[in-house]
Amino acid sequence: MSIEAAKELNSDCHSAILDRDALERTLHEQGEVWHQRVNERCPHLFAAAPLFISSGEMEQMHAVIEAVQQVVELSAWRDAVLQHAPAVARYEPRAKGVFFGYDFHLNVEGAHLIEINTNAGGALFNALQLHSQRDVVAPGKPAAIENLEQVFLDMFRNEWRLERGDAPLQTIVIVDEQPLEQYFYPEFVLMQQLFERAGIAAFIADPEELEARTDGLYLRERKIDLIYNRLTDFSLQKYSAISTAYQSNQVVLTPHPHVYALYADKRNLVLLTAPDSLRAMGVAETTIAALMRGIPQTRLVDAQDHEHWRQQRKQWFFKPATGYGGKGTYRGANITNRVFAEIMQGGYIAQRMAIPGERMICLEGAEPVALKSDVRCYVYDGQVQLIAARLYQGQTTNFRTAGGGFAPVRVVN
Repeated sequence: MSIEAAKELNSDCHSAILDRDALERTLHEQGEVWHQRVNERCPHLFAAAPLFISSGEMEQMHAVIEAVQQVVELSAWRDAVLQHAPAVARYEPRAKGVFFGYDFHLNVEGAHLIEINTNAGGALFNALQLHSQRDVVAPGKPAAIENLEQVFLDMFRNEWRLERGDAPLQTIVIVDEQPLEQYFYPEFVLMQQLFERAGIAAFIADPEELEARTDGLYLRERKIDLIYNRLTDFSLQKYSAISTAYQSNQVVLTPHPHVYALYADKRNLVLLTAPDSLRAMGVAETTIAALMRGIPQTRLVDAQDHEHWRQQRKQWFFKPATGYGGKGTYRGANITNRVFAEIMQGGYIAQRMAIPGERMICLEGAEPVALKSDVRCYVYDGQVQLIAARLYQGQTTNFRTAGGGFAPVRVVN
């Protein structure tokens, strides 16, 4: 019943809207300059309406996440996925890795895990948005645990505690390439402010600004305790200073290459949808069944099967095995001969199409429009902290769609 109720609410653009004035007030409270930057550079960051999901769909997503966690904890899984991982990924720190993102498409056939990210952005944006809508009356209930900012802060403190025990956490650096140019730079600022309010010195830096010294990693004259890693070079190949300090246990890095190899390398989805391989690893039948229901069949693209892929391509979505953020991904029905030839050269996985859900949006002065929905579960150490959606038009999620962007998720029974 609840799935039908969620579908009905999502198909009615008048069922609930975002209180934009309340959102703008909350954004302005973060600082006038910050607010202006968001409005100028990220005009489609926040969607016009929430997305409704059923309690059953939420339970399905939780079941898939739990099943993945059970598999990853097996030594046989680690042996298998680390075989093709770079050497840095074999270094195993105690830190769990912050802000995992499990991305799902929800449709009439259920919840389908499309991919796992180990440095998912947007959690603080979504926390702000949820906070701004706390007085809005709408069906269902928010899909988040209470007091998210404190939960996120505690998560970073726990990462530090796992590595350094009771030593004081004094300095955190949020690291990304050319951070000022990043679309999510405003979220870096929010993270910086969150840390500073807790009495932790926090900085935002390009990896080139970091210097390895004999006693650790430095940003100018300040020794770094912990790096919040937003880099998309998941094996740190370009960043020897960070890589060396991390593997020498001179800096706490989160998330890190080891968890990327265990969870987020897209080749892992091939193994997660191969029942015989999972059985050989000792995975329980109930866990295998949850994975088969919850993850679309995924295969490595082999050029020797060129003709098979050419004939079947409309049923598949092609992704680079080590890609991120939807870059270089193609819906098989839309690819040109040139792109198909490139895919056949290797380095790609193919995933059976799982149609995204939809949400009708009312835009001022325009006809109602159906936007696609992608649902992200933010997870730490196997626990779901927050479920949010991204509404969009096009082949993959983006923040360029009028009425689209991050949308609060509300759960209906």
